[in-house]
Amino acid sequence: MFRARYLHKALNDAYRLLRYETCHRSQFILKLILDAMFMYPKSMRIQIAGSAALFYVVRNDGQNRSPKMDSYMRRQVIRAIVTAMGNNLNEQTMLRNGCLTICQFHIPNEVMFLYKDVVTVLLKMLRIAMLDEFLLRIGVLLLNSLACQVENEHKMMVGEMKAVETMIDIIEARLRDNSCDEVMEVSWSMMWNVTDETPKNCERFLDKSGMDLFLRCLKQFPDKGELLRNMMGLLGNVAEVQNLRCKLLVGQYIKVFSQLLDSTSDGIEVSYNACGVLAHVCSDGPTVWLIDSPTYEEIQNKMIDAINRWPMRSKRNINYRSFEPILRLIPASASPASQHWACWALANLTRVYPEKYCPLLEKERGLIRLQPVINDEIAARIDTKKLVQRVMQHHARFNERIPYDTWSDAEMDVSDVDIEMDTD
Repeated sequence: MFRARYLHKALNDAYRLLRYETCHRSQFILKLILDAMFMYPKSMRIQIAGSAALFYVVRNDGQNRSPKMDSYMRRQVIRAIVTAMGNNLNEQTMLRNGCLTICQFHIPNEVMFLYKDVVTVLLKMLRIAMLDEFLLRIGVLLLNSLACQVENEHKMMVGEMKAVETMIDIIEARLRDNSCDEVMEVSWSMMWNVTDETPKNCERFLDKSGMDLFLRCLKQFPDKGELLRNMMGLLGNVAEVQNLRCKLLVGQYIKVFSQLLDSTSDGIEVSYNACGVLAHVCSDGPTVWLIDSPTYEEIQNKMIDAINRWPMRSKRNINYRSFEPILRLIPASASPASQHWACWALANLTRVYPEKYCPLLEKERGLIRLQPVINDEIAARIDTKKLVQRVMQHHARFNERIPYDTWSDAEMDVSDVDIEMDTD
């Protein structure tokens, strides 16, 4: 008991030293802090004091000519923090200290060794922290970072831990409060990330009445660009799953997606994502279009109109890990608008971010898969063929190391191309 009391005082002294003074022995102090926290895992006072000190150790790492922590010690800090949070889920100070310390690391890379434990603690925290705005905000932000840029097995794991259900509960609470803030927007973003190429999580979203939630958010906050972008991005992931598309093929939903084609919120992002949803739904062809209004042809024409309005050099707020969902639409001869959207997406991304997306296109054999569009004399649109030529030109210029800020688009302007189908 007495030893714990003295340790608590020592940790508080370490906290003040690390926060207010120049410390040249931070590595020595770090070891003492970790020893104390691992020695007394059930002592809330020691865990809180230790976590406060650890925050400043990590934040000041490598400053004042002191050596930087190696990867082993950084892992030990993460382990100590996550353990302390898990043991003190009802103590807000501990949770705040822990979240702030985790934010000092590179997420998700540095926590992958403890990924499941970190996600578990954050989800538990969110479920009991609905009334603490700070914990709610930082918890959702951390979970969104953990769901981004990870493999599908990790997204599946997060889904199995009921992350989608937790985000929906948070959004429901925001709706009741009539509050569209960062928490709501990031909750949708988190679901967008965790459903990416993960059909089971898309199904979880639908099973939890996600479409009803989408309509209610849209009705309550129709002018929130980032919210609209995130919601439509998520629905784009759902639309990519062939056996789930039928659940989007409902007149009420299609009308909403069609209206959003005209949106100028958040640049082209809302319109682009809405068009992406329709592109996948339409790719199954007119024979499965079992709604009377709007008609398949009306949607096709409206998609083409929207696509041809978008500036080719539009900067994007989107991150593709794979082009496969887009490339799957290239053979969609039954839906010229789906093919047109896919080709525009590739042309835009290889134009604006060639260093990232030209190699990805080549890796996934995109140029070979685009060639049949050029050769198609029956179904392919003229302006779609021009978009394919742009993609190929962008790739060629990239390979020739021509600085992309000098690329000219004048000779390939398709904005004035007739939007009717080529009937020859």
